[in-house]
Amino acid sequence: MTSDRSEDRLRAWEHATAYPLTALSVLFIAVYAWPILDPEMHPLWRHLCEATDLAIWALFCIEYLIRMSLARDRRRFIRSHWFDLAVLVLPVLRPLRALRLLNALRVINRHAVAWTRGRLAVYVIAATILIVLVAGLAVLEAERGHPDSNIQSYPAALWWAVCTITTVGYGDLYPETLEGRMVAVALMIGGLGLIGFTTGSLASWIVDRISDAERPAGTATRADVALLLREIRKLQAEVSDLKSRTHTDPDP
Repeated sequence: MTSDRSEDRLRAWEHATAYPLTALSVLFIAVYAWPILDPEMHPLWRHLCEATDLAIWALFCIEYLIRMSLARDRRRFIRSHWFDLAVLVLPVLRPLRALRLLNALRVINRHAVAWTRGRLAVYVIAATILIVLVAGLAVLEAERGHPDSNIQSYPAALWWAVCTITTVGYGDLYPETLEGRMVAVALMIGGLGLIGFTTGSLASWIVDRISDAERPAGTATRADVALLLREIRKLQAEVSDLKSRTHTDPDP
């Protein structure tokens, strides 16, 4: 009975924090991106973004601890949510600072799956675009200022991210720093499935449209036949009802 109450409280907490955490994740990405996209930003605004970044990260840590305290089996919770814990703890190390973005993506993904239920293609396409945008930010932060790096602007970083996630790999742009290469590895692993599903869905959509266009005119589908049968039955019922009224009504 106690375990059921714990699970109910955990689900209630996750449901109640879905929208606030998603909003915090979007804000987290915004304050992370602003100093990267505007390197000439006033120091006051830069410090404000860094403080907001750390505050939201701390809130994510607190939220994880609350979920762990509400779980029925805390050890099992840690084992099943090891990735959540890793992306909260590892960004303390300077080379792994870009993992902070993974935490924001994790929160958005956790709730986007439920919100886009039944619309898998919409979810995958949106997730792919978001990953490309975020990976571009992360690799630009890591590479900008490095003397041997050729990724020094956000458009160049986006081009690199698109080439990497689609496995094209022209080789004209590539990361030189350890942080940048770690972003590349994460993008390769996380993007393969998303891009495969997106291209497969697009190919399936094109094939369906071609099949519809090539279908001979006048060929009825099952839905058309079913609709026609329903109309026929309805007409038969009306005719039968009219006949019965004709037989029962007395002559004038």
